[in-house]
Amino acid sequence: MQNIIAGRKPVVEALRAEMKIEKILLLEGTHGRILDEIRSLAAQRAVAVETADEPAFRSAAGDVPTQGVIALLAGRKEFVSVETMLAAAQARGEQPLLLILDEIEDPQNLGALVRTAECAGFHGIIIPRHHAATVTPAAVKASAGATSHMAMAEVTNIAQTISALKAKGIWVAGLEGKGEKNYTAVDYTPPTAIVVGNEGRGMRRLVREHCDHLVRIPLYGKLDSLNASVAGALAMFEAARQRHPGGR
Repeated sequence: MQNIIAGRKPVVEALRAEMKIEKILLLEGTHGRILDEIRSLAAQRAVAVETADEPAFRSAAGDVPTQGVIALLAGRKEFVSVETMLAAAQARGEQPLLLILDEIEDPQNLGALVRTAECAGFHGIIIPRHHAATVTPAAVKASAGATSHMAMAEVTNIAQTISALKAKGIWVAGLEGKGEKNYTAVDYTPPTAIVVGNEGRGMRRLVREHCDHLVRIPLYGKLDSLNASVAGALAMFEAARQRHPGGR
């Protein structure tokens, strides 16, 4: 199946981000005001919009929830280098703020983390090239289109990447259930990267050992852990709160 973006909001965001879209398919009988916005944006970008009956639409969309709208991409998500992310932060006159994901496996969690990082003003997300979720249609849908706007890098070795970032003066805070510091006790205003580990295993040993801070999120109920995307969201917005103390 061709790489697609599914869902009304994700397709709108993909058009706004000027992603390379081959065409947009609408399920026959689909209605709604946002479809007018999709048609308008598609016309501005010279992207064809076609209506398909149920069999043809399902053949293109597969089993992904679509809200009756999909965009067929001309290629896969374009990843950038870590250096590009750092340069983007510098161009904005900001201290780098990155998210590192150590073998997140669930596309829904990946999408949720991308959405949160974009909303929290992060400059980029680093994911491993192997043994982890990547930018699939399910992840794009879960991100509500944030994957269209967020710079992402795929790397071969997360631990080595962290070492390289530290050599550039970036502090690294890893989320760890038994971390020595409360996640609110760390200063995220200098150049910072936050690491979120695997849903079940957490961070791998070498990744953990490369972190400057191991931070915990205190829990007050009977369960001993949070969902990875929820834990990541708390840490990311603590960083955003510190960097924007007065709000917008």
